[in-house]
Amino acid sequence: MAVNEIKILIFSLNGENYATDIMEVERILGYEVPTALPEVPFFMDGVINYEESILPVINLAKKFSFPESKITNESKIVVVKESGDKLGIVVENVYEVRDVNKDDVEKPKAIEANISSRYIKGLIRLEGKIIILLDLAKLLNDEERAKIF
Repeated sequence: MAVNEIKILIFSLNGENYATDIMEVERILGYEVPTALPEVPFFMDGVINYEESILPVINLAKKFSFPESKITNESKIVVVKESGDKLGIVVENVYEVRDVNKDDVEKPKAIEANISSRYIKGLIRLEGKIIILLDLAKLLNDEERAKIF
């Protein structure tokens, strides 16, 4: 990997392609139904057992106010490291890990995406598609983090 490249994990959500820096990802798990908890943020599906601890599982579709996607055999839980904590994120499918030149990551214009720009690091054009590069470290605000962790 060249100095000017980042390695990204590409996944789908709401029929669109998203990506995150692979350095934010610890592992990709097959989907398992989380145990629901009372009084958690609306976008938290619950918790699962993960490496002898409890992993909170976030439904990214709910968080972004998308229609909730059906869970299929392709659904995955991506384990991300978030400010020292670990978080599971439900995605429809995980496609690939690939290197992208940093120069190919465009800063998003304010209106281009219908999700909050604080989550978006940039837009990547790949093979005629636009992939939204998310900043998963900014997924939760302080209040949400306090309720979850």
